[in-house]
Amino acid sequence: MAIALKSSSFFKLKKHESNSQFCFPSQKSVVKLRRDTLMAAISTTSTVGISETFTRLKSQGKVALIPYITAGDPDLSTTAEALKVLDSCGSDIIELGVPYSDPLADGPVIQAAAARSLARGINFEAIISMLKEVIPHLSCPVSLFSYYNPILKRGTEKFMATIKDVGVQGLVVPDVPLEETQILRKEALKNGIELVLLTTPTTPTNRMKAIAEASEGFVYLVSSVGVTGARASVSDKVQALLREIKESTTGPVAVGFGISKPEHVKQVAGWGADGVIIGSAMVKLLGEAKSPKDGLRELENYTKSLKSALP
Repeated sequence: MAIALKSSSFFKLKKHESNSQFCFPSQKSVVKLRRDTLMAAISTTSTVGISETFTRLKSQGKVALIPYITAGDPDLSTTAEALKVLDSCGSDIIELGVPYSDPLADGPVIQAAAARSLARGINFEAIISMLKEVIPHLSCPVSLFSYYNPILKRGTEKFMATIKDVGVQGLVVPDVPLEETQILRKEALKNGIELVLLTTPTTPTNRMKAIAEASEGFVYLVSSVGVTGARASVSDKVQALLREIKESTTGPVAVGFGISKPEHVKQVAGWGADGVIIGSAMVKLLGEAKSPKDGLRELENYTKSLKSALP
């Protein structure tokens, strides 16, 4: 979920188990079948979009918690359960990374997670199949994080239609410059996908304003120059950057990169962020746990600690 930053450009950079203990939204209806059949959860409401999520949170005086995990690490069934855990613990939007063989912008933690996922044979089709089963059970929207090359390989039109069909609501493409987002934005709009654009501490003011105007869902503010990864503290410059962006847009702004502790989350929220994105710390918990079960347990506890730090 990381970006190689240059000031001259935008970024050059288990199956669901019937005895599950995860919380599901109250607006889902549960149909009880005969004793010799499984219980099936059937969605009765359309998935809430990213913009709608931020509007609701703003009306409640709340800040969005946006966790990021890498699909397929340590395995795809664990990813499916992790999405449910994140949702049940109060995540407002979930960002799911599509593993890529040349993640030039990612920090070491997410690079390693992508490599492990690809080594297991995880591909886009497998991720889509998993999301088709899981998204109907989630109460919060899912946004994909994908590099541009995998999108081009499948064809932008086909890619957007595919993720729309499984219920994905948003998309982040970190390595495409603003000037080259026209086709992406066109296809995203046609399919009801909110294309989130990123701005950095080195982005010139005029360019930042253009990015803020073009971004859908929210503006992704990168808190520091470099790649993602847990850091000891969040730069004080973020407060000034937030103020500057908010002078250019009435839309929500979420801060990511280097945020890993409840105190970071509380601090950034206090500076006026509408959302806080946590990636590497989440990915590390799942990827380096002794077992998938341990990783999911740690993920649950960690997510709850972050959620409790937000208004």
